[in-house]
Amino acid sequence: MSFRARIAVASAIAVALAVVVASALVYVIARAELRAPVDEALERRASEIAARPLGIYTIGGAQYLAVRPEFGEARGYVQLVRADGSVLVPPRQQTRLPVGEDVLALARGGVEGTSWSDVRVDGEHVRVLAFAYGPDAAVQVARPLSEVDASLERLGLFLLVIAAGGVAFAALLGLVVSGAALAPVRRLTQAAERVTATRDLSERIEVTGSDELSRLAASFNTMLEALEESTRAQRQLVADASHELRTPLTSLRTNIEVLASDRALPAEERGRLLSDVVEQLGEMTTLISELIELARAEQQTAEPETMRLDLVVAEAVERARRNRPNVSFSTELAESYVLGVPTAVERAVGNLLDNAAKWSPDAAPVEVEVRGGTVRVRDHGPGIADEDLPYIFDRFYRARSARGLPGSGLGLAIVRQVAESHGGTVHAERATDGGTVFTITFREAPLVVAPS
Repeated sequence: MSFRARIAVASAIAVALAVVVASALVYVIARAELRAPVDEALERRASEIAARPLGIYTIGGAQYLAVRPEFGEARGYVQLVRADGSVLVPPRQQTRLPVGEDVLALARGGVEGTSWSDVRVDGEHVRVLAFAYGPDAAVQVARPLSEVDASLERLGLFLLVIAAGGVAFAALLGLVVSGAALAPVRRLTQAAERVTATRDLSERIEVTGSDELSRLAASFNTMLEALEESTRAQRQLVADASHELRTPLTSLRTNIEVLASDRALPAEERGRLLSDVVEQLGEMTTLISELIELARAEQQTAEPETMRLDLVVAEAVERARRNRPNVSFSTELAESYVLGVPTAVERAVGNLLDNAAKWSPDAAPVEVEVRGGTVRVRDHGPGIADEDLPYIFDRFYRARSARGLPGSGLGLAIVRQVAESHGGTVHAERATDGGTVFTITFREAPLVVAPS
C-alpha cells in the first residue's frame, strides 16, 4: 500500500471513529430526550392514582380495578398487584403487565420508592413504572414506546447514512489532501531517481514555502550541492595529481633508461643521473605523502578536544628547528586553549613553518606568535606577489617565483583544509616592511580547567 493510500485509510479510520462516537452520543441524548416525556407522563399518572383511593368492583363474579376515566390515557395500562401476587386491571384492559420480583417487593412493603422497567407485552414495547400503594399492594402504570422506538429507528438510520457518507468523504478528502501534501516528497523522490539513473549531481528541486517538506527539499539540494562540489574536487585532485606526477615520472623513467642502457657513461654523468633519480624519488615521495595527508584530512573522524594550542605550536617549532638548522625561529607563545585535533593542528602549523623557513633569509628569524586561539607566522622573505595571494591556498598552485623550488603545492592547501575542518580561518598578507604574515585561527574552548 502506498504512503498516500495509508494516509487516506488513516483519515477514514479517524473520521469513522469520530463519527461513531459522535453518533453514539447523539443517539443516547436523543433517546433520553424522547423517553423523558413518557417518564414524566407516567410519573404524573402515578401521582394522580396515589392521591386517590382505587375502587374495586365485581362484574359477573370477577373483580376489576375501578380507574376513573380522567386517570386513563389511550393505549395506557394500569394494574394493581397485591402482596399475594394477584392482579386487578380495569374492565376494558385485556393486557396484563408482567409482575417481577421488584414489583412484588413493593407490594409486600419490602422496599420503598419506585421501580422502572422496559418490557414487551403482546409484542409491544412498553415503559412501566411501579410504586407501592398502601400497606399490601403496588400499582403498575405503563405507556407504549412505539413512537419513541420509531423515531429512534429513523434517527439511527439517519446517523448510519451520515457516518457512511462521512467516512467515504474523509477517504476521498484524504486522497486529495495527501496528494497535495506529498507532492514535494514525490518531486524529491523523482529527483533522487533521476540522480541515481543519470549520475547528474546538478539536479535541483524547486523550493517554495518554509514548512518541513520545503526544508527537506532545501536540505536535499544542499546535499546534492555538497556532493557535486566533493565530486568536482575529487576529479580536480585526481587530474592535478596525475599532472604533477607525470613530470617526475617521465624524468625518472628517462634517467633510469639511460642508466640501464648498454652505453658507457662517464662516472660524473652517471653520478649526476643517480642524484637526479634520488631527487625525483624524493619529490614523488613528498607529493604522495601530502596527497595521503590531504585525503586523511578530508576524512577526519576524530572528535575535537580541548587542547593547549601553545604547546602544540611549541612542538611544531622544535621539529622545524631540527629540520631547518640554518633557520632561526623566535616564539611568543601565550597560554591558549582551543577545540581541535592535536595531530591535524600540528601538521597545519608545521606546514606554515616549513613554508616560512623556505623563504626566510638566513639573517632574519621566522616569528611565531600564539594568542587567544590564533597562530601568527611571519617570515622576512620577498613576500607573495599580489596576483598570487588569492590562489596560494589552492591545491597544486605554485607562484611563479616558487616553481624552481622543491615542493608539491599542497602544503598550504592542507593548512586551509585543517582550519576549515576546525571551524576556523586562515589568510595571508604582505607585511608592511617585507615578508609574509600567515594567520590561522581556531575555535577557543568554551571552558578551560587549569591543570593542578
